[in-house]
Amino acid sequence: MGTDKGSLPFGGESMLDRIIRILSTITEHTIVVGRRDQAAVTVLDAVEDQGPLAGIVAGLSASKTELNLVVACDMPLINPAVLQRLATMIGVADCCVAVVDGRASALCGVYRSRVAPIAKSMLDSGERRVMQLFERVDTQRVDATVFHDVDPSLNTFKNCNTPDEYRAALSRTGVAT
Repeated sequence: MGTDKGSLPFGGESMLDRIIRILSTITEHTIVVGRRDQAAVTVLDAVEDQGPLAGIVAGLSASKTELNLVVACDMPLINPAVLQRLATMIGVADCCVAVVDGRASALCGVYRSRVAPIAKSMLDSGERRVMQLFERVDTQRVDATVFHDVDPSLNTFKNCNTPDEYRAALSRTGVAT
């Protein structure tokens, strides 16, 4: 996108503020992981520009809870009912993620705090791919079709990586920038 996606306007708030507001309807504790130059950050990436796995490590390491919702800052259409259902579906697994179009939605899932040291060890060895984490821990993969009753278009799992995706997200909600 060429800019900090979380700071993009989404209605009367930034995309990140929208996500924080939505998450606050289902959790009391929100940790925002990011770079020093980003707004609303409560935990800094230990090493910047190492990708989403580093952010997951930072957030889980700072967490005081066993179960943690992990949501990317560019997913403004998250549906609390989907996240709550993912949390109930984790069972005894380390992570619970939806599989959308054959791909695990790693940045919209539920992670146990105990995953942090495993993910950190991966980073220390040079591995930065979240998908590799799912191969190393017990991951509950859930077909996204189970969420059609609460999110028929599976908007929860749509992120804004391009200007067109951003405009489409705005259009889906009917809000202006």
